Amino acid sequence: MVARSGHGAGKMTRTGYLGDLLSQLTERRFVPLRAVSDKPLREMCAALIAGEGEVSTMRLAREILASYARLHDAGKREFFALLAEDYDITPDAVTQAALRYGEDRDATTLRWLLQAAEPKRQSLLRRLNHAPGATGELVRMRRDLLRLLPEMRELARVDLDFAHLFQSWFNRGFLVLKQVTWESPARLLEKIIEYEAVHAIGDWEALRARVDPKDRRCFAFLHPAMPDEPLIFVEVALTKGIPNSVQGLLAPDRTHLDAAQADTATFYSISNCQVGLKGISFGNSLIKQVVALLQQEFPHLRNFVTLSPIPGLVPWLHEMAAAGEAAAQSCLDADHGADKAAAQNLRALAARYLLETKDSNGRPRDPVARFHLHNGALVHEIHAQADMSARGLKQSFGAMVNYLYDLEHVEAYHESYAAQHKIVSTRSVRQLARVKAE
Repeated sequence: MVARSGHGAGKMTRTGYLGDLLSQLTERRFVPLRAVSDKPLREMCAALIAGEGEVSTMRLAREILASYARLHDAGKREFFALLAEDYDITPDAVTQAALRYGEDRDATTLRWLLQAAEPKRQSLLRRLNHAPGATGELVRMRRDLLRLLPEMRELARVDLDFAHLFQSWFNRGFLVLKQVTWESPARLLEKIIEYEAVHAIGDWEALRARVDPKDRRCFAFLHPAMPDEPLIFVEVALTKGIPNSVQGLLAPDRTHLDAAQADTATFYSISNCQVGLKGISFGNSLIKQVVALLQQEFPHLRNFVTLSPIPGLVPWLHEMAAAGEAAAQSCLDADHGADKAAAQNLRALAARYLLETKDSNGRPRDPVARFHLHNGALVHEIHAQADMSARGLKQSFGAMVNYLYDLEHVEAYHESYAAQHKIVSTRSVRQLARVKAE
């Protein structure tokens, strides 16, 4: 573990039953998984499905997970192929059970139908989850599955079962929202550094600048079965006014703001941490709950906004330039660090991209836009020279966007987006989208 300075590094505040449960699990030392059997995985999986005793189930589950952890990709492919074929449903059995239920719709025939329609691999995965620490192992197993899926499309039905179970296991009711502070356990802080996906955290002092000042907050969702692994976290800056540059927010020599003077909470980084939980949505619940906490702590806050990247902008500009659009080509050729005309052109193109460019399903093409618009935000303002890091220049020539969460209209905006993919924006952004390059 990397050493760090700071008083009380191992403490975590305990609030309520779930907080106590999480704290207990955090302090619990899971026995590392070890392979204690040389039996083939196929044989051990069959024994796990057939077994009834709790002790034998736990032992076999640990052996299988330990054996899986030692596999190279060839062995993992074979294991997933086993799940796809040997632990699938039997179509004839499903048909017969459905016919019986059609003739006699009572609890018994419905139970037969449900049993026939559920792949045996769901039962296998549930039994694997009996082992201490197994939930995290299964999340990592699905990460492997998703990585191998493009070359083995038949594994998609296996992934359906992982996703189905994870939807239940990671239900919002089981998650614990924690504020991450400089006093949080070091192993949790290490994960924040590791998983930061928007604005990299270079070292421990950079992390401290994000979680320790009075005008900064960081919140994470955790699961009691994975107490050291954040599922998603959001970093918040308390600001006076809506910010237009991430450099200003993250500057090492910035002047810290008295939180009592802040009128805006800016969500400047949201990071999903677990690839194996792809498709399991936490962001909407996280933002809503964090807004509620911030309102309780700072009732004077008026604005809840993001300062968000536009990750698909540069690839789209290349497509437009290749199609002969002069404004896009001009943007590709410009100096985005100094030229005011280039900055205005970039903002106008970014507005078009966000408001008008759609994917094959009629949704905004930009993934960050889809996330915030689905949550009920509106496109508030677009800024050039807002992220001049190498990453920011590569994905959007430094452009960023504020999404505003207007709390009085969030639900209405969410519903209109969900039903019609309607994009709500300010008049200034709509006008910007109509600007022609000079």
